[in-house]
Amino acid sequence: MALAATQKPKPQHKAPPKVEKAYVFAWEGTDRRGGRVKGETRAPSITVVRADLRRQGVNPTKVTKKARPLFSGRKKIGAGDIAIFSRQLATMMTAGVPLVQAFDIVGRGHENPAMQDLILSIKQDIESGTAMAEALGKQPLYFDDLFCNLVAAGEQAGVLDILLDKIATYKEKTESIKGKIKKALFYPAAVIVVAIIVTVVILMFVIPQFKELFSSFGADLPAFTLLVIGASDILRDWWWAIFLGVAAAVYGIGYVFKRSRKFRDIVDRAVLKIPIIGGILNKASLARFARTLSTMFAAGVPLVEALESVAGATGNVVYQEAVLKMREEVATGQALQLSMRQRNLFPHMVIQMTAIGEESGALDDMLAKVADFYEEQVDNAVDSLSSLLEPMIMVVIGGLVGSLVVAMYLPIFKLAAVV
Repeated sequence: MALAATQKPKPQHKAPPKVEKAYVFAWEGTDRRGGRVKGETRAPSITVVRADLRRQGVNPTKVTKKARPLFSGRKKIGAGDIAIFSRQLATMMTAGVPLVQAFDIVGRGHENPAMQDLILSIKQDIESGTAMAEALGKQPLYFDDLFCNLVAAGEQAGVLDILLDKIATYKEKTESIKGKIKKALFYPAAVIVVAIIVTVVILMFVIPQFKELFSSFGADLPAFTLLVIGASDILRDWWWAIFLGVAAAVYGIGYVFKRSRKFRDIVDRAVLKIPIIGGILNKASLARFARTLSTMFAAGVPLVEALESVAGATGNVVYQEAVLKMREEVATGQALQLSMRQRNLFPHMVIQMTAIGEESGALDDMLAKVADFYEEQVDNAVDSLSSLLEPMIMVVIGGLVGSLVVAMYLPIFKLAAVV
């Protein structure tokens, strides 16, 4: 049964309370038995530290503000931080810890100061009477619509602890998939970078030594050798222009990628067609589709609303467009499995599992099994790719270095033949 609470709460137009900046304080004192104790705590001021310690039964004798390290910086909040926060909060709520206290414990115990400030800011919003879903919605950079919708459903149905556990599991699974994709893409990039570095070092420092040697021969050099020497001369004379050109190209591609939806769509469609890598990315998108839809449907979110959030979570425009089209068809009364079949994008196994889930009323369970299957497939594919690329690295680098060595020794072989 769909929960009416899945609709987003109406925003209240009032300024959120200002979060006081927190610092790290080192303290010493005595406990109730007179024993000496010491530690560190994070708080806005020494007064707050002393008050907190007295509430804990500690008589503070010395409280000093710790100086920040010279080269310390505020670490950015990543998706991994949000996943860990979700699991910690879910664990606290399941254990019966009140929501505000859970936020306080998780926030003050986090190692990342930026994450601490974020959590404590949300805590202050909740203390002022704001619903948790609305408080999270004020931080759209870190909590997307899917996250907020699930929390809203949990709040309205009185099962926030259960929904937080589902959110935590979902975040952990999706971050695991992202990590595997990065691992799969790292090896090809490593091959290219290592090959380029080795080639540049040889062209800039080794080839010129052979060039001086060949100048004393007084004979014509083979065309291949002349080509390599020419490349070395260009690189040595214009290395700064080449470096600036490559840097400008990388920056330009990144700039266009961030600001051009059309360019991103072209890249998304192209990467799915890359041998081996494309297969891994397809499986990862299927896993994200199944995991997200399973989580939202299990939370009681209506299927049509769930598909809208699922589209953005697939991570690729091809699947995003397909899911949005499926949403339109499901809204008109068409079965999900039939709509999936018409896309010619989902494997037969996924369609059949979806059909079984729809018929048996256990769609969330079937989709969770599909997600588990494809997450394992991605894991195995990444391991296979790693094993495959190890000899390829040797072949690519060996081929480049070998070609340069042959180019330099061809004149020597020619001279030996004449003699």
